[in-house]
Amino acid sequence: MYETRQKILDRTHLPRWVAYWRHLEQRVVFTNGCFDLLHLGHVAYLEAAANLGDVLVVGLNSDASVRRLKGAPRPLQSQEARARILAALEFVEAVVIFEEDTPLDLIRQVRPHVLVKGGDYRPEEVVGADFVRSYGGEVVILPYLSGYSTTELIRKACGS
Repeated sequence: MYETRQKILDRTHLPRWVAYWRHLEQRVVFTNGCFDLLHLGHVAYLEAAANLGDVLVVGLNSDASVRRLKGAPRPLQSQEARARILAALEFVEAVVIFEEDTPLDLIRQVRPHVLVKGGDYRPEEVVGADFVRSYGGEVVILPYLSGYSTTELIRKACGS
């Protein structure tokens, strides 16, 4: 029986999984975000990120960190709901919720082969990029799929 909750890892179990993936010589890809309303832009981005390696780990901002970053009334969905939705995507291997405003500690824990962000970022803005490059990892900026954003979806839903 398939259970999406099995793909939602806490920080204490993550090191064991990372060691297992590395033992299998799998290329670990990491990305992060709020993923408040999952839309086609997110799916295309996550799919492209997954195609850069063997294992895609998604760092998910907690409800508290989304509120600090985006303001009220965000997030629209709870961290549990957002994590389950992400975990249901076949190409997402693991989802890890983080409380901090940035995923730097999580990136240090995962030590990904590839760190990925979307095209709305410039390379110098990517948190953890210097760390990942310091051990020979890659930092990849994927193209932004225009016309898809959570903010735009909210605006349309509200009729503005």
